[in-house]
Amino acid sequence: MSDYDIEDISELEDNPELVQESDIVATEVGIDSGTPLYRIRLLYSYETFLAVYPAETLKNNSFVLIPTRYGQDLAQVIGMLQSAESQILSDIVQIIRIAGPEDLTQAAANDKLEREAFDICKEKIEQHHLEMKLVSVHYLLDEPKILFFFVADSRIDFRELVKDLVSVFRTRIELRQIGIRDEARILGGIGVCGRCYCCRSISDQLRPVSIKMAKDQNLSLNSMKISGPCGRLLCCLEYEHAFYTEQRKNIPAEGSRVHYLGAFWKVVEINVVAGSITIVCDDGRQMAVPASAFEKKDGFWQIEEKGRKPDSTRQK
Repeated sequence: MSDYDIEDISELEDNPELVQESDIVATEVGIDSGTPLYRIRLLYSYETFLAVYPAETLKNNSFVLIPTRYGQDLAQVIGMLQSAESQILSDIVQIIRIAGPEDLTQAAANDKLEREAFDICKEKIEQHHLEMKLVSVHYLLDEPKILFFFVADSRIDFRELVKDLVSVFRTRIELRQIGIRDEARILGGIGVCGRCYCCRSISDQLRPVSIKMAKDQNLSLNSMKISGPCGRLLCCLEYEHAFYTEQRKNIPAEGSRVHYLGAFWKVVEINVVAGSITIVCDDGRQMAVPASAFEKKDGFWQIEEKGRKPDSTRQK
């Protein structure tokens, strides 16, 4: 398939029904100017968030206990923020305390139990012939509860599966269906760029990515080129979209016409990164003009040339 062929890529966008809710319990926290703000990572889901702990300075890679929707759990300190001025206070978590040796010992023991529970749950899924893929298992640190995360193409009736798991583990069980982008963040991997998945290494949360973002960046609408290993649109489309949106405010859109060098020209291609705009004349001539040469005054786009009065016409 060529770059210019059209295919149905609507399935690359996220299903809103399977967008993972945050497991973090954030409340509005009053912060003094001198209070340090930390980036924290929830270990089992790799969700990152902001937190405060005014009692003492926390070291990078240290462990703390934080509130989650299931109870207190372990999280890792990534580092301290250089500036907290632009952060929303309602998105900040209050750290309960620094994890002690007994907490780390329990977490290590839970890690072994989680691997065993994973194998048992996977076997039970096969026995019940359920069309679902188990992604991970997590034992809460201080709550008698086990979380099982899975992906599936549709809603799954797992009531009988839960009964089996309860009979085996003799504790509270919760199965949570997540999206495949959440699966990619939990499991990790290497993207087409050769770096660790954005959703696991640099993103705060999984933000919606749309096909419009790919169009705005003049990318090929070829599913193989704009989708990640998870099968959804590349996360980097969302990260870079703000740059393209801001840059396009200062240049004409495709299809705009400009009177230049005594003839009419049409804008046919824009390279935002290179800062170059390709225009085609009515007589077939074509040239690339620096984006900086375009200026809009009183509703008119102008191409300025040194030593020459600007030519202009109103944008379509």
